[in-house]
Amino acid sequence: MRAHVTRLLLVSVWIVCTGAADWCYQTQVTCDSQCKGPDSWHELNGDCKKNRQSPINIVTRKTILDHKLTPFIFSGYQEAFSSTMKNNGHTVTATVPQSFTVRGGNLESTYKAVQFHFHWGVNGSAGSEHTIDGEQYPMEMHIVHMKEEFDSLKNALMVKHGVAVLGFFYEKSNSANSKYGKLIEALTKLESTDATTMLSGLSLSNLLPSEENMTNYYRYEGSLTTPNCTEGVVWTVFEHPIPLSNEQLVAFTSLKFKDGKPMIKTFRPVQPNHGYPVYRSGCTVILLSYTVLLACACSALGLSRLY
Repeated sequence: MRAHVTRLLLVSVWIVCTGAADWCYQTQVTCDSQCKGPDSWHELNGDCKKNRQSPINIVTRKTILDHKLTPFIFSGYQEAFSSTMKNNGHTVTATVPQSFTVRGGNLESTYKAVQFHFHWGVNGSAGSEHTIDGEQYPMEMHIVHMKEEFDSLKNALMVKHGVAVLGFFYEKSNSANSKYGKLIEALTKLESTDATTMLSGLSLSNLLPSEENMTNYYRYEGSLTTPNCTEGVVWTVFEHPIPLSNEQLVAFTSLKFKDGKPMIKTFRPVQPNHGYPVYRSGCTVILLSYTVLLACACSALGLSRLY
């Protein structure tokens, strides 16, 4: 009996001292920290060490042209809505009405929006999760969707391809992006963990690249980029970045992790893709702009990064 009690005490002490149920980003890992950084996430959930993990480095010369990757059809994206934004201790998230949907683009179903969130670096430096030919952008936004027949993201993640994520890069601009004014201002109210604020008059389409710049994208099957690292997620990563000024990018670093440390470098390092295919979209629609037409031609030839 005494040995059994001793084992229970040891287990209890181990849980308290190691913070075994908590994960964090690398910038939070110190000699006296109790959280698990990205290299140790698999100790919390074995899925984090499977073979189709995200994010990845997309090597454009190895991507496969797929003419089935046609333009998406968005519903509700142009409508203004009110959103609850929250600092959840790892990033900032914003709710989206589930009446907003996306289909097309060779998705196997209609997917309804759930939320969007961001991953960033420090003071406008490298911070995206996915990289293109080794290039890491300052920030990346993920709009998370689930198949319309599901009532929760948890249930959707239990089914392969139950979740589809749209990923968008950001680039540093000399001028501020006025369409992001309200969102950037809201960040000032979200410094501490669990802080929330209401944001009204927001439109998803205003946050995204122009329509003609939404035809070039990459597609692969991967996972969530945070624990539980569930696989079977359909990823779409758009090529054209969204411009933000350095001041707007820096605004995200005013937030704090739940341990009180500055919320910086909130990205998981790229994971090996083990030779799984990554597809790129083809230009199968008639485009009136000569510039856009040329961009599509370059993309089809695998030259889009040089254009």
